[in-house]
Amino acid sequence: MNREEIKELLPHREPMLLLDEVEVNEETGEAVGKYYVRGDEFFLQGHFPGNPIVPGVIHCEMIAQTAVALLPDCKGKTPLYTGLDNVKFKNPLLPGDTAVMTVQITARRGIFCFAKGKLEANGKLCTRAEFAFALLPKQQ
Repeated sequence: MNREEIKELLPHREPMLLLDEVEVNEETGEAVGKYYVRGDEFFLQGHFPGNPIVPGVIHCEMIAQTAVALLPDCKGKTPLYTGLDNVKFKNPLLPGDTAVMTVQITARRGIFCFAKGKLEANGKLCTRAEFAFALLPKQQ
């Protein structure tokens, strides 16, 4: 999926849409998303002047947005985090890097989804996490 196709699933829009492309592998049950860190993103402006590093919370958001691609019934719903567990930050994500997120849904109970994922750049693990989110009806 390209960015416009992703917008058909996710309610996120610029500047919070943090996926440039995503591919779903139905055989493995994985989604692989990519985001190209340009360097002009809002979250780099003060983190840190002269030494821009993508904040860890943004890594987590990129991973979570990738997970939603595995849920075809998410269209028209709002995915909200309900928990983050076992988050580990290993290496920084920098301007010019391509973030590659690999995610699997591990369980689902009604509107609640549980997943695990990782973000890599330049062949190195940057972040890994387990997380949960709810798919809520869009509020009018």
